[in-house]
Amino acid sequence: MRIAILSRNKHLYSTRRLIEVGEERGHEMHVLDPLRCYMNINAKEPEIHMRGVELPQFDAVIPRIGASVTFYGTAVLRQFEMMGTYPLNESVAISRSRDKLRSLQLLSRKGIGLPVTGFASKPSDIPDLIDMVGGAPLVIKLLEGTQGIGVVLAETRKAAESVIEAFMGLNAHFMVQEYIKEAGGADIRCFVIGDKVIAAMKRQAKPGEFRSNLHRGGSATLVKLSPAERSTAVKAAKTMGLNVAGVDLLRSNHGPLVMEVNSSPGLEGIESATDKDVATQIITFIEKNAKQHKTRTKGRG
Repeated sequence: MRIAILSRNKHLYSTRRLIEVGEERGHEMHVLDPLRCYMNINAKEPEIHMRGVELPQFDAVIPRIGASVTFYGTAVLRQFEMMGTYPLNESVAISRSRDKLRSLQLLSRKGIGLPVTGFASKPSDIPDLIDMVGGAPLVIKLLEGTQGIGVVLAETRKAAESVIEAFMGLNAHFMVQEYIKEAGGADIRCFVIGDKVIAAMKRQAKPGEFRSNLHRGGSATLVKLSPAERSTAVKAAKTMGLNVAGVDLLRSNHGPLVMEVNSSPGLEGIESATDKDVATQIITFIEKNAKQHKTRTKGRG
């Protein structure tokens, strides 16, 4: 097959692994920077061009679209879908998962466990907003933040009020969540492909830090999941419409809670912690499922 990887950097670990495995399995792999792609949108023959040349037809496309280029990246992916290329993750599903508030609302509608979350726009609502999530300590998250950036743990009510007022003063969009103390600064990254969790790792925050992101100095170890954690992760990925997802769970006293569903989960941390060949399982999934015009939304939405 001819497979495109939408990635801004062909030297990133995840991109390199997918190229390596794809070529080993006899596929023609191409890395395309989504920001260098531009589109001819028409009713008869939609096209994608790059550096003055029309791109050939691809059998499948693997989106590795960074959060900072979500709007343009998903537009390019949608054009591939309209041309009949099979997307590993669809543009609509990626857009859903990138909108933190929308994704939580969709998960809550399906009855999936979540930290209690509040959202407001007026300073007068702050006292009730804090009470709504159980009071301090609580977590305040910028909706545009990634990799732990823009996430604040407010340990007192006064601190929470100050941070919320500051974010409102900057016209920043944010949400307030209950702090799951029993998680102990750890979360579980479940790597979902299709209808299975194929690998999982526990990410532990470094001492004095509550954010467990590996980019922030957290450590990763192999973890055994409970049946409830497995089913929650798979259900969360399906709710977003993602074939491949990194679902981040917190272990709470009332069961697994979904923190976030990531549509472009990195491979380095999970492969290192679990010693599993995740890249091969991704390419194998494409081999089994890729068909022309096999996109649920056909580029709509």
